[in-house]
Amino acid sequence: MDLGAQGVLRDGGDLDLGPEGDDWQRLEEGVRARLEQGERLLVLGGDHAITYPVVQAHQRVHGEFTILHFDAHSDLYDEFDGNPHSHASPFARIMEQGLATRLVQIGIRTLTDHLREQSARFGVEVIEMEQWDRIRGMDFEGALYVSVDLDVLDPAFAPGVSHWEPGGASTRQVLEVLHTLGRDSVSLIGADVVELNPVRDPSGMTAMVAARIAREIAGVMLS
Repeated sequence: MDLGAQGVLRDGGDLDLGPEGDDWQRLEEGVRARLEQGERLLVLGGDHAITYPVVQAHQRVHGEFTILHFDAHSDLYDEFDGNPHSHASPFARIMEQGLATRLVQIGIRTLTDHLREQSARFGVEVIEMEQWDRIRGMDFEGALYVSVDLDVLDPAFAPGVSHWEPGGASTRQVLEVLHTLGRDSVSLIGADVVELNPVRDPSGMTAMVAARIAREIAGVMLS
């Protein structure tokens, strides 16, 4: 597939965010407006906090769907440093509001007792990093949303993230899972790639990895 061909991909530009505290509504409304025009979006963050309003918009337009979440962290904290909308809490908000019918998390390697309780509470299917191969036996059907936090990757492959967690996935492992989705009977309705930190990426290597992951997601979305 030639993703560079005329009309295949379009840069939708940046969402204009307002004063602090108004961001979530502006994000949700901006994404929902594009979705209601029949577009499918690959959203680039930003930290993982953006996923909550983005998923909220998708649910209001598409209804029921599954989320496949790549991350070193489960991001299920009820609140983090007093903030219920932090980068560590988006999937708690998503699941408590029933915005996804199923949440599968892969690459996790930082679970606390609270996060395990949250996983059980919401019925989250957690594939810890040491269990990575379990993803091969899982089936995904129907509408699917993919969220990729770049720190799912080992810092050797993606050092340009804010929260290093050694022992992560290789770039090839992540791409193989994405390619499998392209062969399954799924409709990829949307996706995000988040947590690129340019300050920690002086060589630009992580940006290249992020671009490759975004390209492969776009290929699956359009296949």
